[in-house]
Amino acid sequence: MLSEAEGIVQGHRDGHGFLQREDGGPDIYLSPQEMRTVLHRDRVRVRVVRLDRKGRPEGRVSEILERKKLPIIGRLLHESGIWLVAPEDKRFGQDIMIPKNGIASATAGQVVAVELTEPPSLHSQPLGRVTEVLGEIDDPGMEIEIAVRKYEVPHRFNAETMAQTAKLPDKLRAIDKKHRIDLTDVPLVTIDGEDARDFDDAVYCEPATIGRVKQPNGWRLLVAIADVSHYVKPGEALDDDAYERATSVYFPRRVIPMLPEKLSNGLCSLNPNEDRLAMVCDMLVDAAGEIRAYQFYPAVINSHARFTYNEVAAILANTRGPEAHKRSALVPHLVHLHEVYRALLKGRAVRGAVDFETTETQIVCDENGRIEKIVPRTRNDAHRLIEEAMLAANVCSAEFIETHKHASLYRVHEGPTPEKLTVLQGYLRALGLGLSISDDPKPAEFQAVAQATKDRPDAMQIHSMLLRSMQQAIYTPANSGHFGLAYPAYTHFTSPIRRYPDLLVHRVIKAILSERKYHLQVTELATSAVHTRKPRPVSAAAAAKAPPRLKMNAESQAWDAAGNHCSANERRADEASRDVEAWLKCKFMREHLGEEFGGTVSSATSFGLFVTLDELYVEGLVHITELGGEYFRFDEVRQELRGERTGVRYAVGSRVRVQVSRVDLDGRRIDFRLVHEPGAALRAGREKTGGPVEELADVKEADRVQKRAAKKAVAKPAVGGRRGGSEGGSARERKPKRAKR
Repeated sequence: MLSEAEGIVQGHRDGHGFLQREDGGPDIYLSPQEMRTVLHRDRVRVRVVRLDRKGRPEGRVSEILERKKLPIIGRLLHESGIWLVAPEDKRFGQDIMIPKNGIASATAGQVVAVELTEPPSLHSQPLGRVTEVLGEIDDPGMEIEIAVRKYEVPHRFNAETMAQTAKLPDKLRAIDKKHRIDLTDVPLVTIDGEDARDFDDAVYCEPATIGRVKQPNGWRLLVAIADVSHYVKPGEALDDDAYERATSVYFPRRVIPMLPEKLSNGLCSLNPNEDRLAMVCDMLVDAAGEIRAYQFYPAVINSHARFTYNEVAAILANTRGPEAHKRSALVPHLVHLHEVYRALLKGRAVRGAVDFETTETQIVCDENGRIEKIVPRTRNDAHRLIEEAMLAANVCSAEFIETHKHASLYRVHEGPTPEKLTVLQGYLRALGLGLSISDDPKPAEFQAVAQATKDRPDAMQIHSMLLRSMQQAIYTPANSGHFGLAYPAYTHFTSPIRRYPDLLVHRVIKAILSERKYHLQVTELATSAVHTRKPRPVSAAAAAKAPPRLKMNAESQAWDAAGNHCSANERRADEASRDVEAWLKCKFMREHLGEEFGGTVSSATSFGLFVTLDELYVEGLVHITELGGEYFRFDEVRQELRGERTGVRYAVGSRVRVQVSRVDLDGRRIDFRLVHEPGAALRAGREKTGGPVEELADVKEADRVQKRAAKKAVAKPAVGGRRGGSEGGSARERKPKRAKR
């Protein structure tokens, strides 16, 4: 039976697209022919015309409901006397024709913003005019200017917000300190990275007695968080801008803040030796890491020092060393913080929280914004100490709100979907580990597998599969717990300077402390189309007159819309950051074309291998046609590629040597060519799985095949640019032509 659905078009760089349905149903595939009349992000009505062999719906556009009006970013080109703009976002799929009188002051090759004047049709490309000239593609910081527009990241505060910010005081006033507990004499300190500019949180710890004992048997842990809600009020311009952004966006060498600098780096930042307003979570933690009691209250604090993670790690490693000597008065408090951290770790182990040790990288840029090097970001005890303190405050916040039955946003992380769970169970069985995940999995089961396999050579592959089986964390008013952290309720309280959900949580906690209700402003409509809008204000009188059932529905609707909006903008911020990093890495790797590096397979797919270079921490694709002169089959259960004739296996964690063969800056992709070491991959594959090593004749045959493939590779161009090869976008997003999204 044919049906219709409305939603937002999501283009694909290969020319086809999908309809993201507003009713939450499965996405509908749109063929390249259908995509000729629409553009990425248009809102349309689609009629389902057939199901493919896998039961997935395919549709035909029946009506265009709304054209996206935001500018499109791209390079201005002049080809055969015709001006056109090639969109930076390949999901748009079509170049935009520009009349000669529509190029403004731009010149060929520059990056521009284009406004559509005529939409595409079956027989014509879209027309547009240049509205902004961003500059040359190689200008410092151009990658960020492109990303903030490509992903529609708000990067300019409106005039009303700046006018309101200008009226804020430069320092705390006496009236600001009223009805607050004075903690200025408590030696709270901030601990952050070397490059941090805003300081959300300060911590302090001292020994404490719990129960009727004479000796300290626990700790009092204070987590003080900047009180942004004192300055940012509902319904004001500052709040409108903060809600629209929902989060700060972090790029190498630049931040797009959620709040103006006067707040984020000034009034709300817990700078050392300055009085600041804070919301405090005051906890008692016992020796087993259990939080025995807690309370929240507004306070005035004065940070006694600004520490970096490396400083604290050095002090904890040697409490009599030179770093400790410089901060001698504060060393005992840091030691107590380390003690409570170790106790909280015990509690984490009892809960069975999942803890994967992954390698994060940091891009180090020069003055012109170009990558100098990419280095691993090491986590030490100071990082983990702050992390555990923040987790404790967040879980207390969630419990406090849930106990008082007040609506709020929870940070929810659900376990695997049934489909992902089935794949994971099959994978673990195929490995023969003797460990598995039950049909009703608990976090402790994941942690048990992670711990049991951490010293295996294929540990990275196993941990990657565990991680990929889990769902993405979201903000929602419906609390269903946090699977990864093994908490029945969890929320975000600790970063209101850079996350809007934390600001909402602060408002809710303040309302509970004042024995009143915080009413989130109600959205105009319940559809997903308004999730990017600010909820419309509703008067207290109108809310009071509404029937109880309607009040409940309206309140739930408002919180649900806010949760969807914040979750979507968090994903947008992540995508924009990854896009900039991918662009920088591509520019960096253009200087290494033709060079060889050792690497590790980070992902195996049906169309090739993604390899991360050991020295540079950059990922690229080895297309399947570069693996040798034979047919390779993708084993979905074992997550590996295997040669049918020789038995050569490539799986996550396999060691390979590659040559940088092609870098596509526009497509954000890097292609590698395998440098064959005769017989090495085959033997490694056999030994890794515990099977017998191939007979000598088979090894020699594999060597001959690989040598022939290597000779062919020298004579032909890189295959990454072929249709159906590596297909643009960030490395993780490349898919086969008609495969999944």
